[in-house]
Amino acid sequence: MAGLLGAFANRFGRARPPRAALDRVAALAREALALPEDATLAVNEIVCADPACPGTETVILVMIPGTRTRAIKVVGEADAVTEAALRAAADDACAARGAG
Repeated sequence: MAGLLGAFANRFGRARPPRAALDRVAALAREALALPEDATLAVNEIVCADPACPGTETVILVMIPGTRTRAIKVVGEADAVTEAALRAAADDACAARGAG
């Protein structure tokens, strides 16, 4: 059964990112963005097959009670996310929200 579940979870031939990498990105986001204690973060690594997409992205969903959920997309794998890249992506997300 584990083999079947593993094959389903990895249906695109890519290994899941290490939990430690996702946890590191969440901690980095919490500190770099000065999020309140009640903020909930969900970090995932996705691969977009659309040619217009950059390929692999690390997506951080920031959920703060009483506010809209914010999605911050950093180009690249979770292992490679830096504070500078995270801040730039957060700035881009804020600018896009303001323009819409």
